[in-house]
Amino acid sequence: MKPVDPRLLSVARAARNHLVVTVGLGMLTTACILAQAALLARVIGGAVHGEAARTPLLLLLGVVLIRAATTYGGEVAALRAAAKTKSQLRLRLVARAARLGPGRLSGERPGEIATLATRGLDALDDYFARYLPQLCLAVLVPASVLAVLASADWMSALVVALTIPLIPVFMILIGLHTRARTERQWRLLAGLGGHFLDVVEGLPTLAVFRRAKAQAALIRKVCDEHRKATMATLRVAFLSALVLELLATLATALVAVEVGLRLRGGSLSYETALLVLILAPEAYLPLREVGARFHASMEGVAAAGQVFEILETPVPAPAPAMATTVPPSGPRRIVFEDVTLVYPGRDEPALREVSLTLETGRRYALTGPSGAGKSSLLALLLRFAEPTTGRILVDDTDLSVFDPDEWRRLLAWVPQQPYLVAGSITANIRLGAPGASDADVRRAARDAEAHEFIMALPGGYATPIGARGLRLSAGQRQRLALARAFCRNAPIVLLDEPTAHLDPGNAEAVRVATRRLMTGRTVLTAAHGHGWAADADEVVHLDPGRVEVPA
Repeated sequence: MKPVDPRLLSVARAARNHLVVTVGLGMLTTACILAQAALLARVIGGAVHGEAARTPLLLLLGVVLIRAATTYGGEVAALRAAAKTKSQLRLRLVARAARLGPGRLSGERPGEIATLATRGLDALDDYFARYLPQLCLAVLVPASVLAVLASADWMSALVVALTIPLIPVFMILIGLHTRARTERQWRLLAGLGGHFLDVVEGLPTLAVFRRAKAQAALIRKVCDEHRKATMATLRVAFLSALVLELLATLATALVAVEVGLRLRGGSLSYETALLVLILAPEAYLPLREVGARFHASMEGVAAAGQVFEILETPVPAPAPAMATTVPPSGPRRIVFEDVTLVYPGRDEPALREVSLTLETGRRYALTGPSGAGKSSLLALLLRFAEPTTGRILVDDTDLSVFDPDEWRRLLAWVPQQPYLVAGSITANIRLGAPGASDADVRRAARDAEAHEFIMALPGGYATPIGARGLRLSAGQRQRLALARAFCRNAPIVLLDEPTAHLDPGNAEAVRVATRRLMTGRTVLTAAHGHGWAADADEVVHLDPGRVEVPA
């Protein structure tokens, strides 16, 4: 692990500015340390010889106050820089996750990303507020102390110069041993956060199947593993602190012995001996502290490293010198040319050499058994995945050259299990069209056969529905998703099993609303059976990974 991660310093200008401030404050702190040692030696030496020490005492008090203010100001500036850096990292993480889409983040669980963006990045406070300033002092203070000692007593300076390198050598050896433990501790914490979120969201299902206790036992097991990993990491950190303290103490004692012997022999003045004894511990202190701060900041650095892995995941860029926008009314046709899709980490393709043409204004029923590739085909159109081979043409232009956000403006997607945010009914319908008026929202709800049940709720359209809309039935959630599609008013509609798992009454209401949504739009409906064939102009059957168009 690098002493300073340049990626963290490049995230926010505040962090780079903070490094400059840290160096400046470090130089001022170093000057205060040297002045404090010189004044303290003069005060004690003067007291031994019966000299007045009022002026040096006042100066010493002023230096101590300046050093305290410098330390306080440096930590305040560092915490502000850390807050800005964490904020920018979180914003970039959310933006990149949205840009990558679920297809490229299939290996990351939502709970792990949530833990990463919250608890993980919060640990960067120690990195910016304590480790970086101490790292600066670890460079400036020993060099300055050695320079002063060399001018006062070259023999003591030589002893300090020969013993100081032992501390960073042991720090490197201990850091190499600790890194793997800290990374394992962080992975266990992220896994625990992801698993806990999954369990909380799935509590109704777990309760029905009487598996809540088993999951609680599993969480207990993961917690125990995280506890053991944390204690192992802390054990190494405490032992490393003991080793560094022991080295520094022995080195300081060595300086004290040789200074005492020469002082007794009369070859060294009392004031010089005091200066050496006061400055020698200061030469080792920053190095000991930087080791302790390094261990405290490793969790945040490990979390930031995982964030950078996501941020550095490549996103296919539009081809240069080509169109990046599509007509607002949508394309005339979408053509799949020998498209094959293989997901990362899998050997078998989800789609094999698919060739298909979708004409504007026509309705297509996409049928086939589970695992045939229906959702994968929709994922390609949604730009959640990119073809492994082959290409998708939009009016003779490769789909990959269009900006994903601009392309998705033309799409309305109604998944099998629509995601509803913790907010009001209006906020959820307006999710796909933030600029929609209240009248537009109500019109969309009526078209989706949702207005009546919404008005029956305690707060009507202002009723909060909770995370994932768990306060609503499956049919109500599906009709809200349809209302969202109506409100978006996109020319291309993608439907994924819109009536799956619904009772007959809700299924019929969804069918009525869906037929209304299909009018005048290009529609692709994925379904297991042929129940939607009657509402389609053409049926496209997928026979695991391959397309068959019935005559």
